[in-house]
Amino acid sequence: MMRFNRSISPIQVLSFDLDDTLYNNHPIILNAINAMQTYLQSIPQWAAQNSDYWLVCRRHVSKIQPHLQSDVTQWRKVALEYGLSQLGLAKEEITRHTHLAYQAFSDARSQITVADSVLTLLDNLAKKYTLIAITNGNVDVDKFNLAGVFSRVYLAGPDGEAKPSDALFKRACRDLKIQPNQILHIGDSLDTDVQGANHAGCHSVWLNNQGITYQYQGLADIEISDIHQLKALY
Repeated sequence: MMRFNRSISPIQVLSFDLDDTLYNNHPIILNAINAMQTYLQSIPQWAAQNSDYWLVCRRHVSKIQPHLQSDVTQWRKVALEYGLSQLGLAKEEITRHTHLAYQAFSDARSQITVADSVLTLLDNLAKKYTLIAITNGNVDVDKFNLAGVFSRVYLAGPDGEAKPSDALFKRACRDLKIQPNQILHIGDSLDTDVQGANHAGCHSVWLNNQGITYQYQGLADIEISDIHQLKALY
């Protein structure tokens, strides 16, 4: 199914969300969290805590530093440092364990293989459009087979406030010297991707394949159920 809700103006740039748009991110995140937790359980003081200790630390940091929710990498690092600091460890131990626990997460986080058919789709789209990525996640595309696909990759946090803020879209427009309506953003979330693109004045494609109920009531310009339906843009 590919449904056009509004006509769109000529497009120069295709912007892609990454997680759950170009690959299934759910098992990847679970594996990354498990890798981090496995490392943390090797620390006796951490292992002695309740099983929900990590979530308690994460929620605490979110409450006292809500701005970190726009930078998931820094949020995780600060939560790790906070949790370790409550265990009576020396400062150098806190620093070392924070680094190694996050590294365990990050290494597993990048164990991604994008399907060859998706890479072929992107390669064909790149013959007509400039391809960029705008993501709220913290995946490093240079560590797996999306390396070299995008002209630019914009990460929430380092590059601007997370979607649905328009910050990353505006940053892309400035960098690429284009108008917002020359960008077509593709993503799986109505709440972040479609709302963010619409708010920024960009065009939007909703990949409706998650079976999730969203709060945002606005429409994407285009709705698809399979990423390969973007072949219609060739």
